[in-house]
Amino acid sequence: MFKWAQQQLANVAGTQEPIYGPTAIRSVGEEAKTTPFTELTRDDMKWEVMDSTSVETQTFYFMSDSGQLGFAQVIYSNVVGIHTTCQFNCKIFNLDGSEPHLWSTTPLKVPEFSEDKTAFYADDLCAIELSADGSTYTIKSMCDDNAIVNMTVKRTAPGFVAGKTGKTLFGTDLANPWGTMRHAFWPRCAAEGTITTKKGPVDFKGKAFFSHALQGMKPHHAAAKWNFCDFQGPTYSAILMQYTTPPSYGSTVVNVGVIAKDGEIIMGGCENDATHLDSKSDSVNDWPEPTKVKFTWAGKTKDGKPVTAVVEGGLEDRLDRIDVMAEVPGFVKKLVAGTVGTKPYIYQYSPQKTKLSLKLKIGDQELTEEGFVFSEATFISE
Repeated sequence: MFKWAQQQLANVAGTQEPIYGPTAIRSVGEEAKTTPFTELTRDDMKWEVMDSTSVETQTFYFMSDSGQLGFAQVIYSNVVGIHTTCQFNCKIFNLDGSEPHLWSTTPLKVPEFSEDKTAFYADDLCAIELSADGSTYTIKSMCDDNAIVNMTVKRTAPGFVAGKTGKTLFGTDLANPWGTMRHAFWPRCAAEGTITTKKGPVDFKGKAFFSHALQGMKPHHAAAKWNFCDFQGPTYSAILMQYTTPPSYGSTVVNVGVIAKDGEIIMGGCENDATHLDSKSDSVNDWPEPTKVKFTWAGKTKDGKPVTAVVEGGLEDRLDRIDVMAEVPGFVKKLVAGTVGTKPYIYQYSPQKTKLSLKLKIGDQELTEEGFVFSEATFISE
C-alpha cells in the first residue's frame, strides 16, 4: 500500500519514484516468448485517449524517392487526468547541412476523435484519418503556413505489435498495472503527397514508416533512454525500438523489432538489440553521444526458419540534437516537474556519405541490401 501511495505522489508531483525493482514490470517480451508478434486489424489502430497521465503519439516518417527525409506527428498528452494538451509537429531535414532544418510545432486547441477513435481532428486545421479498409492514413494540416501537410500513407506490409497486445506493464500488482507502454508499427509503407513550405511544395512520394506509441505514465518514469532505427531498402524494411527503464524498474531493457517486405512480415518480436559501439561526450550535457552503432534482429519466420539481421556502421555527423525541455516546454515540464536529474535530449542521424546496409539471413539464404537509415538515440535520466 505504501509503494502505491508513493507512486501516486510521483504521478501528481513529478517526484522521483522509489526503487520497485524488476518485479514491478512485465515486458512485452514475456508475451513474445509464446506469440512473437501479432498482425494488426483496423480496430487495433484506435487512439487510447487515456484519462490518466499519459503521452500518446502518431508519427509518420517520410523517405522520398528524391532523398528527402521528414516526419509529421501528433502528440496528445494528459497531465494527471486534469489537463490535456495537444501538439502537431512537422520536420523536413536538410541532409547536406547547407541550411537549417524546417521545424514546425503548433499547439492544437479542441482536439477531437472520431466515434470509433481511428481519426483525429483539431481546430478544423488538422486531421489524421484512417481509411475504411484500414490500409491508408491521410494526414492534412494547415495549422502552420510554413509547413502545410497533405500526405497519404498506405501500408504495403501488415501492421505489427510484439506479443499479443504489444504492451509492457508497470506496477507492483501487474494484474492492475499503474502504467503501460505500447508501440504499434506499420513497418513498410508507400507515401504520396507534399509538405508545402514558404519556398514551395516538397514532394515526399516514396517510402514511409508509421508508429503509434502510447506511454501510459510519465515518460521519464517509463524510460531512461531510447534507441530507434528505421531502415528502408528497395525490398526490405527493418524497424527497431529499444528502451531502458530507470533503476526504479530494475533498468530493464525492452526491445521491439520487425523486418518486413511488401505483403509480408518476415519476422517480429523482442529478441533484438541496439548497441552503441563508439561514442563521444557531448560538452553541452555530458551525454555519451553515439558515433557508431549496431542494430540486430533475431527471430523466426512463420514457417519456422531462423532469421538474423544486422545494420552496423558509423553515424557520421548528427542531423540534430534536440533539447526536449526547450522544444516542448508545456506538457513535458509539467510531466517531469520536480524530478532531479532529468535532462532529455534526442540525437538524430541519417548517414549519407556511406549508406548503411541490412545484412539479412533467412534460413540458409543470405543477402545484403543497402538502404536509407534514420536513427535516434535519446537520453532522459541516469
